[in-house]
Amino acid sequence: MSTRMIIVVAPSGAGKSSFVDRICLEESRLVDVITYTTREMRAGESAGHPYHFVSKDEFERKIQEGFFVEWAKVHTNLYGTPWDQLRAAWADGKCVIMDIDIQGAATFREKFPDAKTVFILPPSIDELRRRIAKRDNKAPKDLEVRMKNAELEIQHASKFDVQIVNDVFETSFAEFKKVVEEWLRSR
Repeated sequence: MSTRMIIVVAPSGAGKSSFVDRICLEESRLVDVITYTTREMRAGESAGHPYHFVSKDEFERKIQEGFFVEWAKVHTNLYGTPWDQLRAAWADGKCVIMDIDIQGAATFREKFPDAKTVFILPPSIDELRRRIAKRDNKAPKDLEVRMKNAELEIQHASKFDVQIVNDVFETSFAEFKKVVEEWLRSR
């Protein structure tokens, strides 16, 4: 059975987007699915990078249209994965890789039981708090919500095919890349 989907999950701030962005630059057989969200754009982000930013009304309209494979409320915003990007990647013979939250991962594993899964762990909760607070040079308003969610999410790490602790990025990424390449070889 070929690997057609890799799901990367981590608490907010643990590095999942950095892992996925970099592996997509280095591995042409992968396609990163761009999620839709209602959250505000951060400094350095733009439409389509790293999300499609939409209003809550537009997001809810897309839910009604069956546009999303899955969607969830994460922290205080909505996030959803569009069907069209999955279909296009598979038609192109590519493997889809995506960084999603724990709720989305559960939905995808139900719909796509052959999906491979990775959980990126922070070295500690204290380090995770520091990383989140450092983003945009200020702590987000929902920092405590994120920290509480992180502790709950980490309890599910053992349910994933692979767990990687992101302590030193280069070392952790090398481990991640090796796992992904093994899965792609089995295609």
